[in-house]
Amino acid sequence: MPSPKVPFTKPPKTFAEQVQILQSHGLNIPDPVKAEFYLSQLNYYRFAAYCLPFEQDHATHHFVAGTSFDDVLNLYVFDRELRLLLLDAIERVEVSLRTQLAYQLSHRHNTAHPHLDPTLFQNRGRYLAGLSSLQQDVAKSNEDFIKHLITKYQETLPPIWAVVELMTMGQLSKWFSNIKARQDRRAISRSYDLDDKVMTSFCEHLSLVRNMAAHHARLWNREITKKMALPTHGSPKLQSSVWTLPDTDRRSRKLYNTLTMTLHLMNVIAPDHHWKARVKNLIAAHAIDTQKMGFPADWQTRPLWL
Repeated sequence: MPSPKVPFTKPPKTFAEQVQILQSHGLNIPDPVKAEFYLSQLNYYRFAAYCLPFEQDHATHHFVAGTSFDDVLNLYVFDRELRLLLLDAIERVEVSLRTQLAYQLSHRHNTAHPHLDPTLFQNRGRYLAGLSSLQQDVAKSNEDFIKHLITKYQETLPPIWAVVELMTMGQLSKWFSNIKARQDRRAISRSYDLDDKVMTSFCEHLSLVRNMAAHHARLWNREITKKMALPTHGSPKLQSSVWTLPDTDRRSRKLYNTLTMTLHLMNVIAPDHHWKARVKNLIAAHAIDTQKMGFPADWQTRPLWL
C-alpha cells in the first residue's frame, strides 16, 4: 500500500532566502546580489536541476567542496545555447522534410493532392486525424498563399506543396510514418542517405526533442524516452559515428546519438554549414564533461565529428 498523501506545507521563499538555502548546502556564492538576480529570472526549481551533478549527497543536496554559483550557472547557459543550436538544425531538417514529402508524393502519384487520397496511407484512423488537423490549420491560417488557394480552387485543401508549410515537425513525422507504400517512404529517405525505418524512427525522436527544446526543457543530461533506430547500413561514416549500446545502458537515451544523426542530416541538407564546429566550440567554451552527457570518450575522433 502506498503511503497516505500529506498536505504540502512548505512556505514560498524570497529570492534572498533561496540564496541562503544554496549557501547552507555548501554552494560558494561570492556575490549574493548577483545570485539573487539570476534566481529572480530563472526560477529556483529550474536552477536546482543544474545543481545535481555538483552534489556530493543528493539526499541532503550538499555540494562538492569548492563548487561555486558560477559553475552551476555555466552549465545552465551551456544547456540554453545547446537548445538553440539544436533548434537551428531541426528547423532546416523540418523545412527539407516538408519539401521532400511534397515533392516525392506528388510526383510519384502524379497529383497535387496526394494528402486527399486515403489509399496512400496505411492507418485510416491516423490519416483522418491528420487530415482533420490539417483542415483546422488551413481554416485558421492567415497566410496569403493559403487564402488565395482556398478561395480560387475547389479542392477541400490546397496542394500538398502548400499545406506542408503549415505542418509542424510532429505532424510531418506522423504523415511520413503513415505512408502506405514503402517505396514512397524510401524515396523520401534516400534523399538523406537513410533507410526508411531509420528515417521514420528519427523523425519521431526528433519531433520529441524539438518540442522539449522549444519549451525550454533541460537537454544536456536528459534521458529521452523515445529512442531511435540506429543505421546498420548506408553511410559508413554515420555507422561508425553513432554509439550502439544495450537498451539497459542509460547513456543510450542521452543526447549523443541525437546530435550525431542531426549532424548527418545537416551534412546532407546544408553541406557548407558550420553546425559541427559550433557544437564543438560550445562544448569547449563551457568546459563540459561530455561523458557526463552520455558521450563516448572517443566522440571527437569518430568520422562525422572529425
